[in-house]
Amino acid sequence: MNVQIADRIQRSFSRSFRSYHSSASQQAKIADRLVHEMRAGGAPHRFATGLEFGCGTGHLTHRVCSAFDIGQLTVNDLSPEAAETATAVGADFLCGDAKIVEWPFQPKLITSASMVQWLHDPATFLQRAAKALAPGGWLAVSGFGPEQYRELVKVGSTAKAPGLCRSEDLAAAVEGQLEIISCGENISALHFDTPRGVLNHLRRTGVNGRAQKVWTKTSLAQFTEQYVRHFGDDDGVTLTYNPTWIVARKHG
Repeated sequence: MNVQIADRIQRSFSRSFRSYHSSASQQAKIADRLVHEMRAGGAPHRFATGLEFGCGTGHLTHRVCSAFDIGQLTVNDLSPEAAETATAVGADFLCGDAKIVEWPFQPKLITSASMVQWLHDPATFLQRAAKALAPGGWLAVSGFGPEQYRELVKVGSTAKAPGLCRSEDLAAAVEGQLEIISCGENISALHFDTPRGVLNHLRRTGVNGRAQKVWTKTSLAQFTEQYVRHFGDDDGVTLTYNPTWIVARKHG
């Protein structure tokens, strides 16, 4: 991601750091999915070294540390506040853009949950991760697909992440470098009483970092009218999530 967008995303997630963990239920579920797929796929109980990108408040960090014995773990995030996550699990903290910071040498495990969609080219990132893995190392990464926040796209929001891609795209990125253990995606919807509830959810989870809209009384009324017209029913309105994931292993 370019510096300007990275700065906006960093500020947005930093502002929402205290509210993110309890609000990001879908992100918590995909973290559970990654760990489940690793264990079901025969991942070893112990990894000598591990590297996590976009650790945030630690949804995946804590699950990985509970499920596996990791000798030396390094966690990365754009937001300095995420140093708390590293401290909580005794990990080293690597602050900054994952594309720019220097990665530890040949980790045995590379993980990331709900981060790669913020990259303009997730495939290149995954290819670099595959190359960086130690022989026999494991990769477990999730992002979001094209149906993510389809309601917001319909009503003209600019908050859409730049790197939305399907699970087969994740797999294609590492084809020939890694053995695919698991690859998939699903679609689910959160329900809110009103479109204002959707906006509050986005604010609490920090995922509106790309949006530059300044709300006025008129623009909020227009947003609400369009959202209800297209996606409302007797129970309120929906917000679609389209998580995607890949778990893969390097030969060696």
